[in-house]
Amino acid sequence: QVQLVESGGGLVQAGDSLRLSCTASGRTLSSSSMGWFRQAPGKEREFVAAWSGGITYYADSVKGRFLISRDNTKNTVYLQMNSLKPEDTAIYYCAAAAGRFTNSLYSALIGSYEYWGQGTQVTVSS
Repeated sequence: QVQLVESGGGLVQAGDSLRLSCTASGRTLSSSSMGWFRQAPGKEREFVAAWSGGITYYADSVKGRFLISRDNTKNTVYLQMNSLKPEDTAIYYCAAAAGRFTNSLYSALIGSYEYWGQGTQVTVSS
């Protein structure tokens, strides 16, 4: 079993930055694809970013502002969020999938991931 624990969320103002962390236990992440999703109140969970086989994927809404990275020595994946906007407010979830995605389509699908964290709240005030 894989357990994912997110941290780093909080309340910030528009234009600020946050870095989310996702630490895995029970399995090394080095061979896994990792993703970040988010869910705002009253909305469906949506794709934010993914890392798979050295390739990164981003939702258009965060491209140029967010950066996904990983530290295999710490079994941790990060999501650096810059220039935050009120519309970025959501619960952010980390997810893991075995193997590599063959294209960006699979990286953005909730069903592509086997393991999920509990989420961390990010609130951006205007």
